[in-house]
Amino acid sequence: MLEMNQMLKIIVERDASDLHVSVGKPTVMRIHGKLDIVDPDILTPEDTDRLMREITPPRYQQILQEHGGTDFAYSYSDLARFRTAVFRTRGNIGIVMRLIPHRILSFDDLGLPRETIIEVLCSHRGLVVVTGPTGSGKTTTLATMIDYINSNRYTHIITIEDPIEYYHPHKKAIVTHRELHVDTPTFAYAMRGALRMDPDVILLGEMRDLETMEAALVAAETGHLVFSTLHTISASQTVDRVVDAYPVTQQEQIRSVLAVALRTIIAQTLLPRITGKGRVAAYEILHNTPAVQNLIRERKTNRIVSIIQTSAKQGMITLDDYLITLYRKGIISGEIALERAHYPSEMRMKMMQLGGEADGGIVE
Repeated sequence: MLEMNQMLKIIVERDASDLHVSVGKPTVMRIHGKLDIVDPDILTPEDTDRLMREITPPRYQQILQEHGGTDFAYSYSDLARFRTAVFRTRGNIGIVMRLIPHRILSFDDLGLPRETIIEVLCSHRGLVVVTGPTGSGKTTTLATMIDYINSNRYTHIITIEDPIEYYHPHKKAIVTHRELHVDTPTFAYAMRGALRMDPDVILLGEMRDLETMEAALVAAETGHLVFSTLHTISASQTVDRVVDAYPVTQQEQIRSVLAVALRTIIAQTLLPRITGKGRVAAYEILHNTPAVQNLIRERKTNRIVSIIQTSAKQGMITLDDYLITLYRKGIISGEIALERAHYPSEMRMKMMQLGGEADGGIVE
């Protein structure tokens, strides 16, 4: 059976995104969105325990023992870093390791509209939320944005992550990295502390709970540019998620706060390319205009998509419009576009207007 570093070498060489280690199965990797076998040997409980000990520092083994799971970053030689989740499942050890790209991507690499995003990054206050399901590239997008600020603005950037994924060396900015369970006990505690550290920009790895959301909104309200993530799939759902995290008695007030504090929401997802090699990101982008502020205050978030559709000149785009563009360019299949669309019936009509065959829900 392969050692852990031997398997990680395969992950790096084949440009896979994840390694999965589970009892009763061979070790597998996710490559171009699909699972493939790394080592055909069926893993025993002893195997997964040994592999865990090969990569897990003693303090994280203690957290695993006490809480049943832990997260940390693991460096494979000088070639790659992995975001690592070690956990107990039915009494056995499971491991999932995600490759953190060693190179920070450009806006062109990501497919993000450069001009409108740079305008956001030049802001001096507000909350920028990057959303999407697990594995959709949120951390990569945030790293690109933080790198731009680091390279172009004389600021103090504080990052608060669990674990730290991208290390940003000091450029024009001063960058202070703080890691959960190493430098600070919780996101909320770190956010409160950050406000006493003269920050200009704060990267909060995830708004996990109400306390963290409150701290992020306070920071954004009081003259800081705050970046964070949520696991939502659209701009309107993101607004609702933040509001719904609060008790009903506070929701009217928080709508008013969010209407002022919000700067931009970027909802993203990763899609397989039609060639079968690699994946491409699709985005929904919402900027907080006076019209959007009114919808947030008036509990009419279901109308946000209409604002996005009519605000292309302001750098906004719906996910479905981004998908149809990728389909028209031959980058993704019609099947994938329909599968990921928020409004499949409308997507089908757009495809038919482009001359695609929508029979059976597949347009090639």
